[in-house]
Amino acid sequence: MTELRPLAVYVHWPYCAQICPYCDFNVVRDRGQTEQAALADAIVRDLEGQAALIGERRLVSIFFGGGTPSLMRPEWAARIVEAARALWTPADRLEVTLEANPTDAEAGRFAAFADAGVNRLSLGVQSFDDGALRFLGRNHDAAEARRAASLARERFEQLSLDMIYALPGQTPQAWSVQIDTALAFEPDHLSPYQLTIETGTAFGRAADRGVLIPPSSDDGADLYEMTQAQLSAAGFEAYEVSNHARSFSARSRHNLAYWRGEDYVGVGPGAHGRLTLSDGRTATEAVRTVRGYIDAVDSAGVGFAQREVLNDRELALERLLMGMRTLEGVCWRDLAPLGLAPGATRVRDLAALGLVLPTEARLCATASGRPVLDRVVMELADG
Repeated sequence: MTELRPLAVYVHWPYCAQICPYCDFNVVRDRGQTEQAALADAIVRDLEGQAALIGERRLVSIFFGGGTPSLMRPEWAARIVEAARALWTPADRLEVTLEANPTDAEAGRFAAFADAGVNRLSLGVQSFDDGALRFLGRNHDAAEARRAASLARERFEQLSLDMIYALPGQTPQAWSVQIDTALAFEPDHLSPYQLTIETGTAFGRAADRGVLIPPSSDDGADLYEMTQAQLSAAGFEAYEVSNHARSFSARSRHNLAYWRGEDYVGVGPGAHGRLTLSDGRTATEAVRTVRGYIDAVDSAGVGFAQREVLNDRELALERLLMGMRTLEGVCWRDLAPLGLAPGATRVRDLAALGLVLPTEARLCATASGRPVLDRVVMELADG
């Protein structure tokens, strides 16, 4: 019997209590908007519509992201999980992740989300330092972060903590204390992200005015190297540039679907998906506004604003961009449309610099290449 193709499901819940100054995601303020129940209903119907397009699959993960999906009613999350499980064959170990902020109000609902089927919490603590949290515009303080992390550790099978570093003026010593604080909660997974200044965000506008000056690239690289060393010493493996797992089973199965080029359904306003359909590997993007998304599902059965079949070069470039972030790397077959092979000049030159490791089967970034991955990928893609 042929094994079913794996499938991940991404659910985008766009509402946030407030918009963080570094955020460039598709989010809206949660002001008790009346369309939220209708959005939950549209998400279920979008899942049904996309299931009709792709057929039977092995469901390996469901990921509630946003936005702040922990603001949604737990019974809506339960309904979405139940629908996905009914539409596709669940894997023996189906990963169901919910992103949450560590406010006391959200932490008070952790038990209900666990009852709804969530078995992995991705907690966006970002920092355990009040000054850093104020700078980041977060709506929780350090005490709330500690309480939420402790409660999440009790309620969920797996706990992942998101952290942000390389803040203006942040020293290696100060960041090291933050890592140690996070480790004290015994998370299964840690995702430390360097602060990125995105165009169009409040931080982006502040940087344009010269009000915000981020650390230099050298300082950022030093903090990155320190992060790798400290987490490695604590028993975590950096299986992806910004993702560290305490064990193989603690790796994010959902994110691996992205990095491995597997299929994933995207539902909710602005959600992206990648589906293998009869006419080829297809990129989908949902309508970005809440009302527009609901209307699209009402009229077409799916929430797509765009649906595009990717050509061989686009597929190979996507595999390069995503796969090189991981320890697994990318197999040569996937990179062939870019003219990449073990003997290609671009590959040999980067290998001579110690930035990539070409094996018989795959191309991987080295420990030296991962901090400068953007440069590595750009040089590999050119040609």
